[in-house]
Amino acid sequence: TDTGSGIEDKTLKRILEPFFTTKEVGQGTGLGLATVYGIIRQTGGYLDVKTKVGEGTTFSIYLPAASKEDNQDSNEEKQVVNEKTRDLTGTARILLVEDEDAVRTFSSRALSNKGYDVLTAETGEVALSLFETQDLNAIDLLITDVIMPNMDGPTLAHRLRQTSPDLKIIFMSGYTEEKLKDKVDGNTTFLPKPFSLQKLAETVKDVLDK
Repeated sequence: TDTGSGIEDKTLKRILEPFFTTKEVGQGTGLGLATVYGIIRQTGGYLDVKTKVGEGTTFSIYLPAASKEDNQDSNEEKQVVNEKTRDLTGTARILLVEDEDAVRTFSSRALSNKGYDVLTAETGEVALSLFETQDLNAIDLLITDVIMPNMDGPTLAHRLRQTSPDLKIIFMSGYTEEKLKDKVDGNTTFLPKPFSLQKLAETVKDVLDK
């Protein structure tokens, strides 16, 4: 709870969207609240926001109670994961398309650290130009945001598959897959935002291994 300026209705409607921020360019990524919300929902909890302009805002977090059995199961699962650490490295060439600088930078860095050769583009048009300058068989995987200015991800994917029909594709978005069902081709993989670097690496490995 704070006693700040409160949140206006037009902002309140969007505060949980990934990458939405009221801060100036370069001052914030808009991932903070979206990440908190994602963690709460994944645990079966709820987030409630009450605000009044000029008086302040209250965020209430509701989490399900954990039993001793839950804690024991969780510890056993962690032990299994630690015993079977998965190799997430690779050498494939990936074309990463994302108009949000922060997401493009940390995603590219994470995949490069796993051994992948990553080409990046901030728009669909730049990605298309990059693709056309490469050997068509040199790109193993396209990772693209769905909603982008001008040329969106699905349009880019359609254009690339006209010349490379077997191209593997991962769509990523802060919107749910259900909301994007009219845009996203079924012959692709969907990665919801916000995602962890571990989840990104796992998804890439799964798609490339298919």
